[in-house]
Amino acid sequence: MATKQICDSARDAVADVHDGASILVHSFGPPQAWPTDCLLALAERGVKDLTIVCNTPGGGPTSVNVLAEKKQIRKLVCTYVTSPTLVTPIGDQVKAGAIELEMVPQGTLIERIRAGGSGLAGFFTPTGVGTEMAKGKELREIDGKPYLFERAIRTDYALVKADRADRAGNLVYRRGARNFGPWMASAARTTIAEVSEIVDTGALDPEAIVTPGIFVDRIVKTTTHLDIGILRKILLAVGRQNNMEGRVVRESGPTGLPPDLMAMRAAALLRDGEYVNLGLGLPTMVSNFIAGRDVTLHAENGILGYGPFPEEGSEDVDLYNASGQLITPLDETSYFDSTVSFAMARTARVSTIVLGAFQVAQNGDLANWSIPSGGGGIGGAMDLAAGGARVIALCYQLERNGRSKLVDKLTYPVTALGCVKAVVTDLAYFDVDTDGFLLREIAPGVTVDEVKAATGAPLRVASDCREMEF
Repeated sequence: MATKQICDSARDAVADVHDGASILVHSFGPPQAWPTDCLLALAERGVKDLTIVCNTPGGGPTSVNVLAEKKQIRKLVCTYVTSPTLVTPIGDQVKAGAIELEMVPQGTLIERIRAGGSGLAGFFTPTGVGTEMAKGKELREIDGKPYLFERAIRTDYALVKADRADRAGNLVYRRGARNFGPWMASAARTTIAEVSEIVDTGALDPEAIVTPGIFVDRIVKTTTHLDIGILRKILLAVGRQNNMEGRVVRESGPTGLPPDLMAMRAAALLRDGEYVNLGLGLPTMVSNFIAGRDVTLHAENGILGYGPFPEEGSEDVDLYNASGQLITPLDETSYFDSTVSFAMARTARVSTIVLGAFQVAQNGDLANWSIPSGGGGIGGAMDLAAGGARVIALCYQLERNGRSKLVDKLTYPVTALGCVKAVVTDLAYFDVDTDGFLLREIAPGVTVDEVKAATGAPLRVASDCREMEF
């Protein structure tokens, strides 16, 4: 048996990390999910000019931001920098150009890491075709479909957060916390696992081991345990609480649907027997309106089959969706890593995706990751939309400045081309077909003329257009 180095402290575990090192950092973003002891130890050591590869740098004192506070990061490779409502050191430094940023679609990022961990040079993917992500990359047609070539990622170190490890370095993860971890562990020259518990060999069920010890070099027990009360406050700070008030369209104008009714209407469009993914923001609320239906929810961090948000007092800090929101398990729930999750999406086994939108064009083009004034993050939307699933856009009809989000042609950076099949806003429900937007239903108290005035593209009205019913 090859016994792994069990470190007395995180400082010992990262003692040889050098200036200029490249580091994979495991986490899907929630503050409880990071290898925090190792990050704090790196911050204390003051190593600098680091290249950090992670899904999202997150926020608060448990994440990669502890390195940004001391200006230790030279380059960041990620899918999402920070929430628009959350000011972070890493977000500020990216905006100022002090940190070089490489933005990568989420499913592409984990596949690049898997390729690195598998000894491959890279792979071809349909994700990002026709978007900014295609710039400078080889485009090849395979079986009549365009694909982009993406290079593998391999780093000097990986910091992985797992639930338990045995003395041979075998790792098991817990619930939604697996996500990027297994493949990050394989794609570094030195992998350090920060775990909640270290057990003797033989104590782990071999069938349950996810990361074999051959990929793990060092193990350290975590000392960071986030209180659920603190977690609730953090989630509130980044705007993950429901807002039940409708938005007034304009002064003395109509009031649109509140978010809960928007989500309820979108939920009604889901079909029995479907596997459905819910994007960030408003779409996550759809999970509260499918109880008792034959609809299975899918999350990019590696969960299939989950329920609504938990009641206060019944939360599980390791059970969260791709938005970082705490959720509830069901009898049919299963857990896996993010490569499996995106395989389900790219092969259209996930048949409907509900995404937020900055703009939707009349031909179904979607923009939902960046705005010209700056900011934003790709997340998993590009990969989710690349599989040919039906995309439902769920958004307010107007921006805060009064401009319509339903447009003739996108002016914001493209997420995916021709993917949106339906739009639910606070004012109406539309189908999107080969002839553009077709108005199907209007919100209570809203007129067809008001919907037309709030639409920045030609609009047809269905002969059976009616008021929404709830």
